[in-house]
Amino acid sequence: MNPSADVIIRCENAQDAQDRSAVRSINEAAFGRPDEADLIDGLRNGGAMLLSLVAELEQRIVGHILFTRMWIDTSDGAVPAVALAPMAVLPGHQQRGIGGRLIREGLDLLHGRGERVVIVLGHPDYYPRFGFSHEKARALDSPFPPEAYMAAELTPNALEGLRGKVRYAAAFGL
Repeated sequence: MNPSADVIIRCENAQDAQDRSAVRSINEAAFGRPDEADLIDGLRNGGAMLLSLVAELEQRIVGHILFTRMWIDTSDGAVPAVALAPMAVLPGHQQRGIGGRLIREGLDLLHGRGERVVIVLGHPDYYPRFGFSHEKARALDSPFPPEAYMAAELTPNALEGLRGKVRYAAAFGL
């Protein structure tokens, strides 16, 4: 039996105060601090959001994932990419496949919108199952440890020959 089978993944309604409050609460609970929730507010206010999904279980939001616009500055100009950050599931609902569903459905939707590259800073034992690899990100100059900095190609070979420095939305403060 799939423990996440009853979970509904849908787009966050950023105009709905209940959705926004739930997203904030989930991120604060999952990370044990307000930093990620504050980051989401900054990204939302800065217009960087591309896709914000929530996971509902029994009409209660229990998970959230955010994808925002970022760039890879190359010698030939800026190449659009997507940052996956943050992703959170309420502590009592973790280890049930909800985060995985959020990631897969988000990547599928982004692929359908023509996005080519998604970048994540995350656990090197978790994200590779979704196609992320630190090897794919090795030619990207970032401020993060290389073993936890990973990229996924939504279009085959999208990163081939691409070298440059990553540039996140201003709300990230990098």
